[in-house]
Amino acid sequence: MLKHLGAAVGVALTLGVALTAHAAGSISGAGATFPQPVYSKWAEIYKAGTGTNLNYQAIGSGGGIKQITAGTVDFGATDKPLKPADLAASGLTMFPTVIGGVVPVMNLPGFKPGQLKMTGANLADIYRGVITKWNDPILTRANPGAPLPNLPITVVHRADGSGTTFLFTSYLSMKAAHWATEVGANDSVQWPVGVGGKGNDGVAAQVKQTPGAIGYVEYAYAKQNAMTYALMQNKSGAFVKPDAQNFAAAAAGAKWASAPGFYLLLLDQPGAEAWPITGATFILVHTKQADASKAKDVLSFFDWCYKNGDAAAGQLDFVPLPGAVKDLVRKSWSKVVGPDGKPVFR
Repeated sequence: MLKHLGAAVGVALTLGVALTAHAAGSISGAGATFPQPVYSKWAEIYKAGTGTNLNYQAIGSGGGIKQITAGTVDFGATDKPLKPADLAASGLTMFPTVIGGVVPVMNLPGFKPGQLKMTGANLADIYRGVITKWNDPILTRANPGAPLPNLPITVVHRADGSGTTFLFTSYLSMKAAHWATEVGANDSVQWPVGVGGKGNDGVAAQVKQTPGAIGYVEYAYAKQNAMTYALMQNKSGAFVKPDAQNFAAAAAGAKWASAPGFYLLLLDQPGAEAWPITGATFILVHTKQADASKAKDVLSFFDWCYKNGDAAAGQLDFVPLPGAVKDLVRKSWSKVVGPDGKPVFR
């Protein structure tokens, strides 16, 4: 199943029929692996209805930011939102597409999904190399009666620049002072311990093949590969499972209208059901476009996704944006102009 979810790093995932001289059109994008399952599904449906191909390279958020900045793709995709000053410096505008959750997954013999409880501080200590075995007293106290094995923990993290890593390390920084001061939050960090995997699919593969391993992936990768995940303690103190309902609970209070450039984090939100490692994923495009027609094709695709893609997103446990937020995004597209200075999407 992993091969159906993840794209090989640096290799284009061409969705639909292969491109030909007679194709209705094509658009190219690169970046985050977090939303790749839903972008794949949207592109498949869009291709069938319009004849337009999406060529999307799931290479990680860091790669997506680099490629759109260099102008080698029509859009970039990132789970690490860029701040307004950074967008302006690169001549970019940003908008969200869907909301999902980052999930700790493990290869723990005898445990089923949701049978292990974990706190943010526990996770930070595991990823700092302080907790090294599954039967460590810190974990057994959090899981009374659970048959935690005397098994070494193999930490798996992303090897590439990753918005999923940005969300994960930002959350750890919120929950553990040692992590914040010693490692910090970014799309790429100096990991104290562990082995790397490329993309969400690479991390999932490493965890599945290594008894005792722990990693972090977007929930669709955990669900569709039947991986064991932990219940996470949220800000309200409740231990909650990862699913679309709990991602939506985390996003319920999101104030998109007052978020400059749509820069907004949904981590550690209040609410009894809120999943604590929730985040939106974003698209980056240049505000000044050399090819107005191609830029319109890109925005038309995402407009179609907003109008027609909610069901497909929900089936993959992504949370669609509220209608009012979609309207805000469409208004923001007036910043994207062609060579004549006029908006490309009207």
